[in-house]
Amino acid sequence: MSEDLWPPRALDRPQAAGVRACAPGGVTVLIPTRDEAGSVRELLGGLRSALPARPPCEVLFADGSADATPAAIGEAAAGCPFPVSVLHRSPAEGGLGRAVAEGVARAGSEWIVVLDPALRYPPRLVTELVAEGVRSGADLVVASRAGDGPAGSAGGRRPAVSRGAAWLAKVLFPRALRGIGDPLSGCFAVRRSAVAALTTDGPKPVGRRILLEVAVRCRPARTAEIPCAVPGRATGEPGSGAREGLRLLAQLAALRSASPLARMIGFGLIGLSGFAPNLLALWLLTHAGVQYLAAEVLANQAGVVWNFLLIEALLFRDRRRHRHWADRVGRFALLANADLLLRIPLIALFVTRLGLGVLPATALALVTTFVLRFAATEALVYLPRGPRAPAPPRG
Repeated sequence: MSEDLWPPRALDRPQAAGVRACAPGGVTVLIPTRDEAGSVRELLGGLRSALPARPPCEVLFADGSADATPAAIGEAAAGCPFPVSVLHRSPAEGGLGRAVAEGVARAGSEWIVVLDPALRYPPRLVTELVAEGVRSGADLVVASRAGDGPAGSAGGRRPAVSRGAAWLAKVLFPRALRGIGDPLSGCFAVRRSAVAALTTDGPKPVGRRILLEVAVRCRPARTAEIPCAVPGRATGEPGSGAREGLRLLAQLAALRSASPLARMIGFGLIGLSGFAPNLLALWLLTHAGVQYLAAEVLANQAGVVWNFLLIEALLFRDRRRHRHWADRVGRFALLANADLLLRIPLIALFVTRLGLGVLPATALALVTTFVLRFAATEALVYLPRGPRAPAPPRG
């Protein structure tokens, strides 16, 4: 990753080791961009009219574009009365969520306003959000989309899809999203001190819905909202659709399964759901004339594949890069089938040594192998490899 900076005037705050000093009362407008060359000139023009000279303001683009967006920002920044910087992320890894996390670490103001680059939110919201945060003492202030509803789009199925997604998010995170009517908003202001977890707590965020990451992972103490009427997306691709819906579901699942206990519960529920393809495959194989023991073994593989796909998509999406997919499949299948081999000796042990009945022994063996399989799956399939030992010097 490299940084390209285009400040039309030098920043008046000290800078050391890539970390800026926090300016009391200052505002950093953080704009994550990807291939937005057509909109940045208009966006900066709106910010020129909206941002006051005081408190000190700056605009920081966290850019992962493959087009001419950085050059367009550089040209448009020449007439801006405030500093404009570009954190150029090349290659752009982790999507918009990680772009914002890196931008937060780079920002040097007390307040950070995250602004969607697609011209859906009026730039005047920057000052209104910060003013509401100062007035109410809130750590997070959200521009809650009104009028057209949370979809921020007129007509079609998008309003219903976005409202349903917002409802699901609030059901999954009732405490973290309490007081936030529009958890999918693309414009909000947050105090820099309230988002330290984005850069210090665990893996970097990977989702597109950045407000969700901030509210759920950072848990700001006090939140506030201001209403905002939002038209359709002015540039780029639509924000709602089947693909975006799947991404949002994956992001919600990743946030919900962040703790080991939540991952274990999710692992168990996915395992239970695997009985459906297992039994269906068993029925098809036996009706096709396959001998029942061979059918049992083959049908179990259908459940293994089902479980693997769901676990990959919902529980360990952010850890798939640690190993090649074929390596993960092989390890997961080995562990899933080893569960069958381990369960029978455990049942015999519990019956003969502990004096349990067959049913209690079977239940205890199921619980034991489940816990062992979950721990082994996380440790052997999805945890990063340890650092390689250095090669011995050649003599």
